[in-house]
Amino acid sequence: MQSADPLSLTGYRHSIYTRIARMVLHAKGVEFTEIEVNPFVPPLPEGYSHPFGRVPVLSHGGFTLYETSAIARYVDLAWPGPPLVPQDPQAAARMQQVISIADGYVFRPLVLQVYAHRVFRPLEGLAPDETQIADGLARAPVILAALDAIATESLVLAPAALTLADCHLAPMIAAFAAAKEGGALLPRYPALSHWWSAVRLLPSFRASGRDHMSA
Repeated sequence: MQSADPLSLTGYRHSIYTRIARMVLHAKGVEFTEIEVNPFVPPLPEGYSHPFGRVPVLSHGGFTLYETSAIARYVDLAWPGPPLVPQDPQAAARMQQVISIADGYVFRPLVLQVYAHRVFRPLEGLAPDETQIADGLARAPVILAALDAIATESLVLAPAALTLADCHLAPMIAAFAAAKEGGALLPRYPALSHWWSAVRLLPSFRASGRDHMSA
């Protein structure tokens, strides 16, 4: 497999996980084409290569890969440029910890509950569920405090050294910050807020946006 083989990313413009993959591709300076698929509006294209009907999917030559973390690691290894996985074992472990926290604890309350109901649903002409927003906000302080402690340590979530942790977390924080309550909460966590102020200006982050969360 050559890095020059045709590369495409199939995803949904509003998908946080598609944005993660795009950010990694831009961070590595990889040229790719995009194919838009809305997984929430069946039927999916015939022969769609994700067995669980999700996005994103990466196709590189004859190689097809799904699951965002796997796509990110593949892109980092397959293309030249600054590595996105730290060489230091402790930093690499923290990177994976942040990715796990993002998937396991950040995505549902901060994105699916707060962002989806405060921002996305109204843009789609749908009423928000205030109970969902309140539940997500109630869970937010523990999550943000844990990320703030990691950012304070500076092994990862350090603006000077981009890693896969930044690429995985930044689109989720962008969504949360787009909600008025999320934007008001973030400044209470100084290290995390400092990281967010820096990462949101990165060319790779800005190029990854396809909607109102671009900045």
